[in-house]
Amino acid sequence: MLTRMNKLKRYLSMPFGAGIAGGLVVGVMGLVAIATGLIDTADDSPAPAALASATPLSEPVADGDALSAGEIFKRDGPAVAFIEAAQSGATDQTSPFGDPSGGGGVATGSGFLVDDNGTILTNAHVVEGSSEVTVRLGEDGDRLDAEVVGSDSSTDAAVLRVDASRVTASPLEFGNSDKAVVGDAVVAIGNPFGLDRTVTTGIVSGLQREISAPDGFTISNVIQTDAAINPGNSGGPLIDSAGRVIGINSQIATAGGGGGNVGVGFAVPISTAASVAEQINDDGTAEHAFIGISGADLTPSVAEAAGISGTTGALVQDVTDSSPADEAGLEAGEETVSVDGQEVLIGGDVIVAVDGEAIDGMDQVAGAVNAKAPGDSVELEVTRDGETRTVELVLAERPDQSGS
Repeated sequence: MLTRMNKLKRYLSMPFGAGIAGGLVVGVMGLVAIATGLIDTADDSPAPAALASATPLSEPVADGDALSAGEIFKRDGPAVAFIEAAQSGATDQTSPFGDPSGGGGVATGSGFLVDDNGTILTNAHVVEGSSEVTVRLGEDGDRLDAEVVGSDSSTDAAVLRVDASRVTASPLEFGNSDKAVVGDAVVAIGNPFGLDRTVTTGIVSGLQREISAPDGFTISNVIQTDAAINPGNSGGPLIDSAGRVIGINSQIATAGGGGGNVGVGFAVPISTAASVAEQINDDGTAEHAFIGISGADLTPSVAEAAGISGTTGALVQDVTDSSPADEAGLEAGEETVSVDGQEVLIGGDVIVAVDGEAIDGMDQVAGAVNAKAPGDSVELEVTRDGETRTVELVLAERPDQSGS
């Protein structure tokens, strides 16, 4: 099922401009944001500063440095937050688990302390639409009022801040999510179904996955884990065997209509979240580069169906009006063919290299764009009708929503 889901997402779109539909509930199996449902209930912060943990550590976990799950929980658990976000009404982010009548309540989720200034990272969908947010750190911590410094729907990351003078826990360290390897041991700590300070264990079961962000764009390089995460784990840390955060638990795959764990969870890499958090700390917002295309991988099967001589690259499937790609003259395919049970548009441009580096598929185009800022240039090598040309684009700022 997961392989089929990845094929579906790969063939249909990599949304920079026109994104896949579905918001927080997407895919064949159903990826759902893991904020818990609504429960019926009725300080001065320090100035923003650079995150103390903002530089991910690059050292791998040595055998002698690996900690047991119990040791990790004892060390890191006090810095994991139980978050309650009062809602004035139902929102898209809470609706998968929310009150079907659309009434208000309190959404619960998780987060974690990252510096000595009272800064807490969580998911944007945990605090989306909230009128009041409170945080409790550790088992015996006080309930603290939290300021939402800012959130970024494109990466599903949010920054909260509480009164640092009332925090006794030590901030969590960041690991290097770029160095994660399939099979690495991981621990998730959070508050599934409102059960605070719950720890589960597993491994990194996949890398370079793609999930839909709350605004419909794609979050790339996502970490897949089989550690049990459920509604309420949203925003909590995924931790390596040295006790360092490598991701923010954000979504799960579900096999049916329920929202429970089936052993396939997804965490936004901490390298992505930390970069966004730094921007939010600076001015309350984060910027992302925008090219204005969606695409599909060029595979040997697709190449044969399309009559294309090459077998690697990215087929342009859609070009957003007035986007950098549109202004540069990129063209989307117009003829629909069925390949391996999926429909693909052919006859348009095929991107074969980005900034002089040959690419295998659309995920590398995504990675190159995501690594840049609005105003940066990107050079694409593109083939059309057997001819190759080089196109230079100036990237724009991403709009608030994908064009799905």
